Amino acid sequence: MGFQPGSIYVLSVSAAGCTPGFLTNVKAGQEKLLITLKPGDGKRWTEEEVRKAVTAGAADPGTETVSEQTPEQKKAQAEYEAKRKEVESKNAKAEKTNEVVNRVVKEGAAAFEAKDYDTAIAKYTEGYEIDPDFVGTAPVMLLNRGSALRNRGVDNYNKNVKNSDITAKLEAYGKVKSDLADALGVFKKAFTMIKNANPADVPDQNNSNRTRDEAIRESKETIRLIVLTEQIGEGVIENAQVMLPEYVALETDVAKKAEGRLLVADLYRVSGDSDKAIEAYKAILEATPDNIDALAGAGLSLVNLGYINGDKTKLQEGANLLQKYAGIAPDGHKFKADAISLIDTLKKEQNVTPQKVTTKKKN
Repeated sequence: MGFQPGSIYVLSVSAAGCTPGFLTNVKAGQEKLLITLKPGDGKRWTEEEVRKAVTAGAADPGTETVSEQTPEQKKAQAEYEAKRKEVESKNAKAEKTNEVVNRVVKEGAAAFEAKDYDTAIAKYTEGYEIDPDFVGTAPVMLLNRGSALRNRGVDNYNKNVKNSDITAKLEAYGKVKSDLADALGVFKKAFTMIKNANPADVPDQNNSNRTRDEAIRESKETIRLIVLTEQIGEGVIENAQVMLPEYVALETDVAKKAEGRLLVADLYRVSGDSDKAIEAYKAILEATPDNIDALAGAGLSLVNLGYINGDKTKLQEGANLLQKYAGIAPDGHKFKADAISLIDTLKKEQNVTPQKVTTKKKN
């Protein structure tokens, strides 16, 4: 039976898991009536209970009301409201993050392509800082920022490598060191963030894995450039000790693995840590006795250490490896001319003549 025209009704509503409520002053033909139910025991009022509630004046005409909540219901309601506000806050933050990220990716990419690395770095930093703890966007912003830092460093190096103004050149190289070191640090930060992320916080695990692997490979490339330019800034050694083993573990190609191991040794050599460089080069030579890069690196490091400590044994060992290197390296190899010159100097000044060495592959 429907509502009779001209009559005024009270509409009572309940549902499972809710506290019953009612709406007064309801007339036939009304549409879009709204009663907000709150968590409760799912009780359904009888007509008598509804009449008593209305008579008691529990609600103003045209509004809904609910029965008195128990302490448990009040607690549940408070928890519900807190959760609702948390979800609304997260949704609003996510919407703002996406808006900023989409904008800075576009603006940062345009600046990067134009080689305006200062602007690109600023844009990607803005994108990272909008939500630095969100594994869905922060690592990507860090990768982009790292690439811009690295390119700025390399660009600055190339512009000043032939600078005849020594003061200006040294100042520029200081900035190169900083940019390359910062780039490596940023790549490591992106890698670490993904590695340590709670799986429940990762929106897309496949994308996250790709970003993690990219961070590893970009770290290796940055270290290669640091060795090439010989500009080793603060934190480089420590970060490389983490990221190069990750690179060797990631790559399945034998040549790429070998390149990663050689970079470890080269980095120690360029930094002046001859002891660790020699150790790393010898580990390579145990597996590949005729590796010309390792022969050259080990020989140069041994001679350097021999001169520093006045140790003729080290000078002799270094001369032996350099002689072997010079004998098998192709003309034009990066260290061949230096090796031949150094061997001649050792003969004349230190009375050190190279002896033939036989290195066998370690099984």
